[in-house]
Amino acid sequence: MQLNVRGPEGSVDRVKEWRRPLAFWVGGGLMAEALSGLAILWLPFSIPNQVNVIVHTVLGWVILVPLVLYSVRHYRMYASARLTHVKLTGYFSLFVSALLAVTGVVLTLQALFGTRIGYGWDLAHVIGTFALLGAIGFHVGTLFVRNLAGATELSAHVRKAEKGFALRTAGVCVGYGLVVFGAAAMYEPVELNNALPEDYSLIYGEDRPFAPSLARTTTNDAFDPRSMAGSRSCGTSGCHEEITAEWEVSAHRWSAKDPAFRTVQATMGQQNGPESTRYCAGCHDPVSLFAGTKNLFEDELTNQEGMEDGVSCITCHSIEETDVQGNANYLIAQPERYMFELEDEEGVGRLVRDYLIRAYPQPHVETFSKRLFKSPEFCAACHKQFIDEEINAVGWVQLQNQYDNWRKSRWHNEDVPEETIECRECHMPLMDSRDPASGDVQDYNRTASDGKHRSHRFLGANQVIPLWLELPGAEEQVELTQKWMRGEIEIPEIADKWRDGPAIPIEIVAPETIQPGEEVVVRARITNNKAGHDFPTGPLDIIQAWVEITVTDQDGRIVFQSGQRDEEHFIEPGSFIFKAEPVDRYGNLVDRHNLWEMVGVRYRRSLFPGFSDDAEYRFFCPSTLFDPEDVDVPIEDTEVRVAADGGEVERLEVTAKLLYRKFDQFLLNFLAGGTSEVTSPVTVMSEDYATIVVESP
Repeated sequence: MQLNVRGPEGSVDRVKEWRRPLAFWVGGGLMAEALSGLAILWLPFSIPNQVNVIVHTVLGWVILVPLVLYSVRHYRMYASARLTHVKLTGYFSLFVSALLAVTGVVLTLQALFGTRIGYGWDLAHVIGTFALLGAIGFHVGTLFVRNLAGATELSAHVRKAEKGFALRTAGVCVGYGLVVFGAAAMYEPVELNNALPEDYSLIYGEDRPFAPSLARTTTNDAFDPRSMAGSRSCGTSGCHEEITAEWEVSAHRWSAKDPAFRTVQATMGQQNGPESTRYCAGCHDPVSLFAGTKNLFEDELTNQEGMEDGVSCITCHSIEETDVQGNANYLIAQPERYMFELEDEEGVGRLVRDYLIRAYPQPHVETFSKRLFKSPEFCAACHKQFIDEEINAVGWVQLQNQYDNWRKSRWHNEDVPEETIECRECHMPLMDSRDPASGDVQDYNRTASDGKHRSHRFLGANQVIPLWLELPGAEEQVELTQKWMRGEIEIPEIADKWRDGPAIPIEIVAPETIQPGEEVVVRARITNNKAGHDFPTGPLDIIQAWVEITVTDQDGRIVFQSGQRDEEHFIEPGSFIFKAEPVDRYGNLVDRHNLWEMVGVRYRRSLFPGFSDDAEYRFFCPSTLFDPEDVDVPIEDTEVRVAADGGEVERLEVTAKLLYRKFDQFLLNFLAGGTSEVTSPVTVMSEDYATIVVESP
């Protein structure tokens, strides 16, 4: 029997059309695409859902040509039919299918060859999915319902054909699911060892496996170091190349391989027990800490992953809570990683990894991008330090504390963010960026499309590590660090909030005129102009900032000087210097960064934000310069320290410099094996000049 339906469009065999393979393959493909799209959107991050992303993409391309062929044929078949709500929903379905096809192609190409998918394209694809389900559901559902009421033989055959279409479409969807779960079952992820070693020492308590560090994991157990390292892949994936390049040469990146840290850690382990080194590891070597390497029975306290990554990208970006108590008081989670992310392989695996991260970015963004990272309280977890009885066997002592310095300073206005300068605004200034993470709507002065990212060089005051380790790009990092310390790097974001000029300016305060033989009083005034914390800051038993002053006559002959360094790089005794001198319980100087023995300080000098300090110098103004070996005049009466050719003194030229170096030379000699061949670069942070006229008697 001929089962045709005749209308203005001509004769259409409805039974044959429902049974046509192209119809159920396209229908089933569209239904599988729609349902798998909803799964990507709503189901939790998992291996099956990642496989689903891949299969969803492949199926979308596979059905693209059949969809076009079917749509053209279907349109031509019914184009001249009477306009009804069924035809309108058909047209709408056709439009939405075209939209999904175009957006799908664009998203695939962006994920394969770009750095991220476009938000607008992704939103259109998601909205199109819901629209397609509604349009096709109404379009096909209306036909099904209409034929249910038919009592003719034709209606019965059409209903049977429709049922067959529905079953075959469902079969395509089931087949899709079997492919997804079958492929997921075939993938063998890297098996992580998230357990502390059997011989791990728990001398601080079973509930505090990482003590005396205050760092904690969400499981209170170990994290396989592979899961927390591998930061370079953030750049090799083609996504965060600029940020990774900045991090590569930063002090954060080399915090575990820093020779100074490693020597001090080894000494601490030998003297105070290897378990005590966990105190430092929460900030310097977190990958090794959470791997359980800081253990009594481990010969190497830092494992390879920790040494290579230091404060890794994943370490910082996996922190979920912090506390301003300091000493690495943070809670860290082990992130779920994408397929092939831990294999670190080339070829198809790497291609799949990169595609998944870009095409399915929600888990990546939700895991690694949090508002917490933008707060000074996040930085406080490590940039605030103390020791207590667990470490020194005596009691609590405050050490470096950048956070509270800032919190109590003029740079912090809790109620008015427009008047506040926070840690990241200084140490992570905005950079022009092609990075997919550029833009930010959470800062009051930024937008999602500002084309900026925050620098991950973390410029501060460490000019030593890049050169000591001979890192690629070391010279550039040191040059930028020195410019930063001098206040020469402009930061437009906060330019209206602080003063121009040096970060820590030095100003000579001296008389304009002086009489020969009269005592000269010169002051070098140092002001903490821009630093958001004490200057200097950090471990002040290591750091030195001092004033070098030189007074010459009009011909350049030296009259007075202070703050010079000798041939072995030691600063002249009696120089004006910013630093601290910690002591142990017996009053002995703690001079090898052996803070585990520290109970207090006998000397400390630094500058709070906005405050000044004066270095005062006194000497006598000579009337004639002479060679002290030829003329029998007591040196102490004139303060002339070097030989000269004679002649009257007409004026005194005063030069004052504020100098900074990261390491005290005595400590550096210890760290470098007792030699003065290694020394810390010295940065001239600021300088000033003055002329004193010597009046004729």
